[in-house]
Amino acid sequence: MFQKLVSHNDDIRRLVERGFAVGFDGPHMIVRDIPYLDATSALQWGAFVAKLVFVDDARVAQDDHQVYFAGGVPHNIDGAPVQNLAGGTHQLVLSDSCKDIVVQRSFSNKPRSSGKFENFFDKIENYVAHIAGPAISLHGANPYTFRIVQNGQAPSVFKLQDTLTSRAEITELARKFDNDVVAIIGLGGTGAYILDYLVKTPVKEIRAFDLDPFHVHNAFRSPGRLTATELGKTKAEVYRDRYEDFRHGLFVQPRVVDATSIDEFDGVTFAFVCVDKGSSRSGIFDLLMAKRIPFIDVGMGPSLSKDGPIKGMLRTTYFAPETAEQVRSVNHAETSDAPEDVYRTNIQIGELNALNAALAVIRFKQLRGFYVDDVRGSNLLFDIRDLKTASNA
Repeated sequence: MFQKLVSHNDDIRRLVERGFAVGFDGPHMIVRDIPYLDATSALQWGAFVAKLVFVDDARVAQDDHQVYFAGGVPHNIDGAPVQNLAGGTHQLVLSDSCKDIVVQRSFSNKPRSSGKFENFFDKIENYVAHIAGPAISLHGANPYTFRIVQNGQAPSVFKLQDTLTSRAEITELARKFDNDVVAIIGLGGTGAYILDYLVKTPVKEIRAFDLDPFHVHNAFRSPGRLTATELGKTKAEVYRDRYEDFRHGLFVQPRVVDATSIDEFDGVTFAFVCVDKGSSRSGIFDLLMAKRIPFIDVGMGPSLSKDGPIKGMLRTTYFAPETAEQVRSVNHAETSDAPEDVYRTNIQIGELNALNAALAVIRFKQLRGFYVDDVRGSNLLFDIRDLKTASNA
């Protein structure tokens, strides 16, 4: 990544040619070997960290005028803290390959003339003048070491830089999904939206299964674009084509999952069951419970009310390996086909599918510690009528 960014961004190239110790850590640029004075006028060394906004896979822009600093409070020669550096204490977690960089604070110093820096070169030069200037004057310290640090980062599951996570400063929380292999069984309306959300979640691997063809009605409750060439293909083909440019570790298969699909679920750490046929759900439950895989089953039952508008509930049920048999016995999820099913109107609407999927993915992320989890009970219900949720055993 070092050579790509240096060759495609003139301001970063100028930093390297000036002699700054430039390196990169995912969506961050790091400038090491920055000298500064502590409160006793002793020479210390720190590093700047700046966020990168990726325009494409090779060109980057600035996030704002701020920088982060790995180091203590910088001081002037007279022992007073350097002025005009707004900000304060701050933590920013970098990858394991940058353990030498411990961000302790942020700085904010806008150019008076324009209010913003035109490029990374001007930004770094400005902060070096403020912070390293006293150390250069007193100790003859040199920030221009021409050192290049190319980190051996673990490859990302994403084919583009995940600047969303870095901008929100939730990189450490996102690592809670590093070892997850997630299965999605069924790519109908709700399952398709679950896939859409999980593709953008840094789980290690996604395995999705659906043998059914993709027809016009599917397009009306499907995330993303539609092209005429998709109609008639399997859902697996359609969604694999839609997302294969987004991430690695995506395996979407046109096949049915039942109690015999043992090998396909080796290594799976979590599953989402998104089928609307009770007998199919039963076999899938047998498989997941036998392999002690925690899973969430989703369901929705919209119907026409007597007055005309649509009513109904959305359901998200969590089956932990330790309590799956007990939860199954309560029959929140149908595991058999009622005789009247053939006559039942199956109302599926995009926003309800999307909401059902969002509730399921949020619940999964709660279980992983990404979101605060105060849910009591295994079964979550959302009522369309009053937009309220309730949970029970």
